[in-house]
Amino acid sequence: MIEKDLDTRFKEAVEIASEMTQASLPQDVQLRLYAYYKQATIGTLDLKQTSNYHLRDAFKTNAWMQISNITADEAKEQYIEIINSILKK
Repeated sequence: MIEKDLDTRFKEAVEIASEMTQASLPQDVQLRLYAYYKQATIGTLDLKQTSNYHLRDAFKTNAWMQISNITADEAKEQYIEIINSILKK
């Protein structure tokens, strides 16, 4: 069996996550998924880009900042792991 590459597995995990409802996921899991997604797709957060905050945005920004030291590939792997652990439940 040929193992799928990281980008393919990440894209599949994002598709699965997009079908999940917010009510089905705890807020801390939602924030981690958000942060890993942003790190994987955009890279390290640039605080100069965001000028006005709402409380929700502050939580999202904080979650992203906490993982800003990992690579995009590591973020993809973590995102996939979270989705796979949710599916196993």
